[in-house]
This record gives sequence, structure tokens and C-alpha cells, in this order.
Amino acid sequence: MLEVGEILRFIQDDSVSTKKRHAKKGLQYYEAEHDIKDYRVFYFDEDGLLKEDKTKSNIKISHPFFTELIDQCTQYMLSGKTDIVRSDIPELQTFLNEYFDDEFRMELSDLITYAKVEGFSYLYRYINEDYRTAFKFADGLNVVEVEDKYSSDGNNYIIYYYFYKHDKDDDIYKVDVWDNQFVYHYFMQGNKITVDKENPKRAHVMYEEDGQQYYDVLGDIPFIRLDNNRKQTSDLKVVKNLIDDYDLMACGLSNNIQDMVEGIYVVKGFEGSDISELTNNIRVKKQVGVGENGDLDIKTIDIPYEARTKKLELDEKSIYKFGMGFNSNQLGDGNITNVVIKSRYTLLDLKCNALEKQLKRFMKKIVKIVLDEINDVNNTNFTFKDVYFVFDREIITNALDNAQIEQYKANTKQIEINTLLNVASKLDDETLVQNICEILDIDYELIKDKLPKENLVDLNQATKDLEDGADE
Repeated sequence: MLEVGEILRFIQDDSVSTKKRHAKKGLQYYEAEHDIKDYRVFYFDEDGLLKEDKTKSNIKISHPFFTELIDQCTQYMLSGKTDIVRSDIPELQTFLNEYFDDEFRMELSDLITYAKVEGFSYLYRYINEDYRTAFKFADGLNVVEVEDKYSSDGNNYIIYYYFYKHDKDDDIYKVDVWDNQFVYHYFMQGNKITVDKENPKRAHVMYEEDGQQYYDVLGDIPFIRLDNNRKQTSDLKVVKNLIDDYDLMACGLSNNIQDMVEGIYVVKGFEGSDISELTNNIRVKKQVGVGENGDLDIKTIDIPYEARTKKLELDEKSIYKFGMGFNSNQLGDGNITNVVIKSRYTLLDLKCNALEKQLKRFMKKIVKIVLDEINDVNNTNFTFKDVYFVFDREIITNALDNAQIEQYKANTKQIEINTLLNVASKLDDETLVQNICEILDIDYELIKDKLPKENLVDLNQATKDLEDGADE
């Protein structure tokens, strides 16, 4: 069991680690809190001192490309409407559907999203109200893995802390410390951790039956991690500089327009002694006093609009290219066929292919737990070889293109059947029917007993009909 001081030290060291620092930055950008929010404008005054210029426009707009890239990947990965975990054994498929239902799909969606955002995320296992294993998402930022070589008692632990409530000037967090048998409960407020006196310790599973309370252990720490890649880095790493540049260019253009809307005032013979007085008169009074030979002229400056827009277009293209996403703003020549649409999904497909490998490795751990429980409860002996994974990814398609493809397939089938009938006299009835069933995608074994025993096909009549049709 970890000491209170150890728990606090592990949490504090983890929160300032390089891994968690990068993960937090990924979360900031996913929530559209970009570095542009901290952008400031400075200038050197007449004494050569650097000062912040609070008079110039400093528009700070985050452009959430990263949010779109992440949501694209998650939704595309789970866009299929079929079951992800499948089995060709009907009985096992029924059991699997109870575990991997819509609720699990929602948790899996959060798992994928934050693994891409932060570089890693977790599902933890628990026993639901139906006394069946279920899984829930846990944000990796709030999970601390403690290896046995670093703990005082030589055991592995998972520390999971999360917001509980706000009290006076401090937030209070609940802290759960998990080992392979028990979970220990604490509260954390500021730099102080105290034991939850009402519920200091419990087993992984607690339940009541016939008035008696029972407990059970899961046999292992019930947290399973999904890594975005081997280094557990966020997808933000490859596109952050491009997004920052886009923010800077776009906000710079907005600042130019804002600052140059009234132009530059050229004043001759100003009746005053202070330049700030001149500035104030122009801004507030919209007038300025000049001498006998004085004059006021407004000079406008052309904003480098074209250069900035070209740079913005280049940045946008690069963000989708290196972020491996689908750019819905791509322009085509109007001939948007399924081939063209599919080609635009190429990069997103490549990214999802890599994610699919990580997911399948993760799902193997989940399925093993589920199969063990199914076998234990139902006295079965299913193995992992009875299960496989299918991630059907759907893309938008051209309806006209689809109709033409279906028509082409139907015409092809008709030609193949006509070809068979042309040579029907040289084939036995069973062979002919088998080939027709194959063309029409019908299982011959399922219908053969329902067919007439004799004269399956009147070959002579079929041949004659074809010949008569040809003569006409």
C-alpha cells in the first residue's frame, strides 16, 4: 500500500512530466485554446525600452483545424454500422453483443478521440448492475502509472484522480489508488492528501445477495491503455507549427484591416505641442487644429491581402496533408465520381489503417477478459480464435455513380445467364442451375431440395426461345 506522501509525489511529478505537458497542449488545441491567445504586440519607445503596445489591434482567433482532424478520424473509424467484434458462432455472437453494445461504442469513441489528442487514453473495467463486465473511459491526463520499481512496497499501482467539488478557494479531487486486489480512496486539496474515512478501502467488486455482502477481485489492475503510437505522442505534434502560422497570418490580416481602416493622418502646421494631443483629437473629436498654412491629409496603405491569402491557402493545404485529413474545401472540376471521392480519403485512410492496428491490439485484451467471463458464467469453452474484428469505414458516394454501377452489374449478370443458356444443351441440369445460382448470389445447397426432381430446366425450349429472339 502506498503512503500518502508517495501518492502526492507521484501525482505532482507526473503532472509536470514532458509526456503530460505535451498531452495538455494537445487537449488545449482540441478545445481551440491555441497559442495565439497569448500573443502580444511590443514596440521600442523613444528611450529604447521594450513596451507592450496596447493601442494596436491584437485580434486573437483560434482556427480549430486540429479539432476537425481528430473528430474526422474518430467518426470515420467508427462509421460502420455493423458489429466491430464478430464471431461466426451464433451463440457466441449473441453473448458478444451484450458486452459490445452502443454504450461500449460511445466509450470507445472517447477512447480513440483522446488517444489521438493526448497520445494515450484508458478504459477501466468494472462490474455493472447486471453483474457483467463493462468498460468506461478514463482520461489519460488523470491517470498515473506507478511501476513496482518506484513504489515503496515493490507493487504496481494505478493512481486515478478526478474533480469532486469546489470548496472555498480550492478544488477538491477524489484520488483512487488501485492495485490488483483493492482500491484505496483519498481526497486531495491543494498539496494535501487525506484518507476518505467513510470509504477508505474496498475490493474491486462489491455486491449484495440474499442480504449478505460479498466481494471479489478482478485479478489485475483494471485499467487498459490505448497508445496513439509507440512514443505516446499527440497528433498535434506534426501540425502545430502549421496551425500557429495560419492563426498568425489570419489574425495579422484582421489586425491590418482594423488598424488601417482610417489610414495615416499627415498634419501640417499643427497648433499644439504634444503628439498625444493630436492623436486624441483625431480619435475622439474627429478634428484637429492647424495653423494658417496648415493642412491635413489622409494617406491610405494597401494591405498585402493577396500575399496573406496565398499563404493561408498554402497553410491550410499543408495542415490537411501532414495532418492526414479530408479537406472538404478541395475544389474539383465538377466531375466528382466515386473514384475522385475515394482518392480524397487516401490520407485519412492511411491514418486510420495505422490506428486500426493499435485498436486491434487493444481490443484483444478486452475480448480476452470478456471471453473468460462468458466461459466461466455459461460453462463454455470459446477461444480467441472464434472472434475477429471488422472496422467498416464508410465514405460519401455519388448517387448517380452508384446507380450506374448497379446497372452495369445487372447487365453483366444478364449477359452471363444468356451465355449459359446458349450452351445449355451441352450441360446437365444440375450444373446449369448451380452456375445460375452462383451468378445470382444464391446458395444452391439451400434451395436444391426445393427444386423439381425432373426437368429442372427445359433446355430445348430455352435454346429455342433464345434462337427465336435472335432471329427477331
